Amino acid sequence: MTAKIIDGKAFATDVRARVAKHVTMIKDESGITPGLAVVLVGEDPASQVYVRNKHASTIEVGMNSYEHRLDADTSEETLLALIDQLNNDPNVHGILCQLPLPDHLNEELVINSIIPSKDVDGFHISNVGMLSTGQKSMVPCTPLGCLMMLRDHHGSLSGLNAVVVGRSNIVGKPMANLLLRDSCTVTIAHSRTKNIEELCRAADIVVAAVGRPEMITGDWIGKGATVIDVGINRIPHPEKEGKSKLVGDVHFASASEVAGAITPVPGGVGPMTIACLLANTLTACCRTHGLTEPEGLTA
Repeated sequence: MTAKIIDGKAFATDVRARVAKHVTMIKDESGITPGLAVVLVGEDPASQVYVRNKHASTIEVGMNSYEHRLDADTSEETLLALIDQLNNDPNVHGILCQLPLPDHLNEELVINSIIPSKDVDGFHISNVGMLSTGQKSMVPCTPLGCLMMLRDHHGSLSGLNAVVVGRSNIVGKPMANLLLRDSCTVTIAHSRTKNIEELCRAADIVVAAVGRPEMITGDWIGKGATVIDVGINRIPHPEKEGKSKLVGDVHFASASEVAGAITPVPGGVGPMTIACLLANTLTACCRTHGLTEPEGLTA
């Protein structure tokens, strides 16, 4: 069999369109414009690209975008003062501090200085706790995007067996909690799991977020399973000397011969992350002002 390709790029385009439609509606009805503030410390090239893309996408859907670029040697005191200012700014509904931060800054302290209602990354300890206990919270963007695509493909996820390969705080753990909330039976596997191949083969859903290029091969996948590949790894190109290529944590060629549906890399989960950041900012705005939340764009 040949797996159905879950087109994350097309899905993300649809999410952004739905966000833009809801933004227009609340502007017309209440005069409120959702606002996203992004803080970038230093000049990491990848982070600069991400921030530019986030700014362009925010403007595109009709939101206000506030960029704050700080020098790499910015003190923790200065950064925390800026975040406090944004916490108290009524025009800012979402705050994102681009990671990684320079080594002299305490990431946990900075993340937890953002008030939970504006934490559109979903990394604040309060949001983590509320998600794990089934309460309404801000949800990390990448797992939210995975959940949206799974719901779209399966409809109901109730009763399905899901294996999440990876236990990071950013993807693995929140992904498992989201799947539990949708009544999946969830197993978290990782580098120390002894029977990982067997666990994956028995799963209806495999979410790969382990950070190892092409680790999960087709013989790990059960016939007809849905495979969500979160990994983004750069490896030497097998056919072009001196060049590299992007691959996921799943060996796409072999897995797609067995799976029922699969996300490609690139073009799968990646585009959903910024789309879900915009959705989270809209949700944060609606919750702050007691407005109707966007349907189908939250967990």
